[in-house]
Amino acid sequence: MGGIYTGTNQEYPDAPLDNSLEKGREFLDFVMLNLKALGIYMQPFTSKRYQYDVGESINGIEVKYDSRFTDTGRLSIEIAEKTRASNKDWTPSGIYREDNTWLYVQGNFDHFFIFIKKHLVFLHKTGRYQEGESHGTVKKFYLPIEDAERWGHKVHSSNVSVCQVKRHPE
Repeated sequence: MGGIYTGTNQEYPDAPLDNSLEKGREFLDFVMLNLKALGIYMQPFTSKRYQYDVGESINGIEVKYDSRFTDTGRLSIEIAEKTRASNKDWTPSGIYREDNTWLYVQGNFDHFFIFIKKHLVFLHKTGRYQEGESHGTVKKFYLPIEDAERWGHKVHSSNVSVCQVKRHPE
């Protein structure tokens, strides 16, 4: 997740926003500060090599920014991806990626949820949740907030004093 932000999204050219990687990085930093306040220390890998070979972080925590979930009333849990919409094949990702991830954090700057990854896999495999695609590059299933509150630990950013980090305008 490291590197220099250039204002373009060369890795995922079909992403809806040029700055989507930067927003994800900012959210990762935000989550790390909040987790630290809860006594959980996260160390993300910064190279693509270790992210692909091991996982997103040395301690098995993956973080996903979901900017609209408070508006939609549901989390969009990633299950597969491809770098371009024109690619034919999907790659397992998110909760189905085979790596060291055991905790899955998803939400936005208002609040986020901490899940045990295998619980999300179980919920998806029940087949009771709607699935969808974004921009032809991400497959996901939609987890209603009520179920997220039942299965995950909800962290309110206003309850953690370290969250008073000054935010830059969008």
